[in-house]
Amino acid sequence: MLKIYLARHGQDSDNVNGVLNGHRDQPLTDLGLQQARTLAQEIKRDRISFDAVYSSPLQRAHKTAETITDTLGIAKPIVMQDLIERDYGVMTGKPIKDITALCAPDIITTSHVFSGSPVVYFLSPEGAETFPAVWERGRRVIGEVQQRQHDGNVLLVAHGDIGKMIYAAYYNLDWKAVIAQFHFGNSELLLLSEDSSPDEPHVFRFEQHNH
Repeated sequence: MLKIYLARHGQDSDNVNGVLNGHRDQPLTDLGLQQARTLAQEIKRDRISFDAVYSSPLQRAHKTAETITDTLGIAKPIVMQDLIERDYGVMTGKPIKDITALCAPDIITTSHVFSGSPVVYFLSPEGAETFPAVWERGRRVIGEVQQRQHDGNVLLVAHGDIGKMIYAAYYNLDWKAVIAQFHFGNSELLLLSEDSSPDEPHVFRFEQHNH
């Protein structure tokens, strides 16, 4: 049986500044590096091994993946282009706090709260990938991984929106339901497997400092 573990990158400079990053390629902060190290140590402590590690091409994810492979003493991460974060279109680089003002009513407001405000998702501003399109990309990722490996453990290191859509596609869940179901925080780890319930995605949760 193939088990797919899915990690989100550590905090990057856009995260800490409250900026929508998408395809922006900012480095991890000092806290983000520590989050990556903490995740790596938790994986090592629980004796989870990986036959392969795949990473988004963006440096915040790749550095997180590399921190994990270095800690475990395994082969360096393999870049998979489809693991890149959702393209945010005209919202790229905009303040997170402005999502409602700029995108309402074409938004989803969740019950997840950070810094006193609910986490809000924009759906289809100009130039942005839609969630159904990202869901399809997530399905491609799963298909490619399953084609490359039929059993064992694989780690994917990616981002919040594409991570959620990979999860939704694996379990064939509605994308809107998954947006609302859980928050996928920095350096958190999810599990996708035939014997794992989609109702409880997290392997590790950590205190979060930003969206």
